[in-house]
Amino acid sequence: MTSIFDKKIDRRNTHSLKWDEMESRYGISSDDGLPMWVADMDFRPPQAVNDMVARAAEHGINGYYGNDVPYKEAIISWMKRRHQFDVSADWITTVPGVVAGYSMAIQAFSEEGDGVLVFSPVYHAFGRAVRDNNRRLVESQLIERDGAYYMDFDNLKDQIDERTKILLLCSPHNPGGRVWTSEELTRICEFCLENNILIISDEIHHDLILDGSKHVVTATLSEKIAERTITFTSASKTFNLAGFATAACLISNKELRDAYRKVCTACGVHSTPLGSQATTEAYNHGEEWLAELCDYVAANQELLIEGLEAAIPGAKVMRMASTYLEWVDFKDVDLPFDEIVNRIQKQAKIAVNIGSTFGKGGETFLRFNLACPKSTVEEAIKRLEDVFADLRMQQTPDFKAII
Repeated sequence: MTSIFDKKIDRRNTHSLKWDEMESRYGISSDDGLPMWVADMDFRPPQAVNDMVARAAEHGINGYYGNDVPYKEAIISWMKRRHQFDVSADWITTVPGVVAGYSMAIQAFSEEGDGVLVFSPVYHAFGRAVRDNNRRLVESQLIERDGAYYMDFDNLKDQIDERTKILLLCSPHNPGGRVWTSEELTRICEFCLENNILIISDEIHHDLILDGSKHVVTATLSEKIAERTITFTSASKTFNLAGFATAACLISNKELRDAYRKVCTACGVHSTPLGSQATTEAYNHGEEWLAELCDYVAANQELLIEGLEAAIPGAKVMRMASTYLEWVDFKDVDLPFDEIVNRIQKQAKIAVNIGSTFGKGGETFLRFNLACPKSTVEEAIKRLEDVFADLRMQQTPDFKAII
């Protein structure tokens, strides 16, 4: 059965980071390369979003945005019906993206030299936001067990000090695709409360659930936890709207909210018409589209797991419960990691994210973006089969007889 996501859309020469900067960053031409790196989709958003953009273009005037009531109502409705999170309109602060949002939170609630705790490997922008704000990155390396990541609670106390002021939490986890349980979240949040650590929860992937897991909004765990939690959400990953640079910061604690907004005001932050209206249209009309998307990405995952693990002996795909970003471990492949990367990027011409950029524990991994037509995944597997054919041959029982 044909899906709307099967259609290949030519994104070259459209100012696309994913396509038009692939050659400068990876040395891979967009003419024959496969961009499976940066986290945006090769899919159009729900039709209601593009209809809104067309109406705005027809109107033709692009002034300052006002009357955000419909936008906030859309967020409130979405969070209630999708995540059982009761949000008040006055909790919502619009920021130009989640990364910008938590960067300002780091500025608001810590001083230079303070520690920011993360669970690594984790989305590479976390480390950049901490270091560029002259804070100290405190990495608690996740434990891999049975093909999934778990927090290392046993050693956590030894990794912090009195100047560790913030936990920057990725929930669901990128790049591991893990959906944290309420028990895990409660345990880490209680640890933060005991140690006077503010919780900043990046939940941008919360709608992209592939296996029936239940995403738990950190701030819903208890009133005490909510009072010490700042939540970031956006329609950008869910509906491929990253170019609109719009996200929501949700803070129930008025004291924290006022302090955060003071920094936003100092930075001149304001909402944009297209970003706010795109979010509104997506949340009000995008649920059917989203359901089909999650099924499609889940099918792409099955295709990649079967094909990549067969193509490259020793490679292991970490099955993701969320996101569309597949985390693949190559530590058991009988080649130096640099050679593996060279074959994938230079010979197969597939652009992927390098695991070491995600921090401790990512050194033998690569991240593959599966928000692309099925045919792209099939082509990637074919190319991997070609460039790793010698490894498969070496593992056949009759290899010596062959040579």
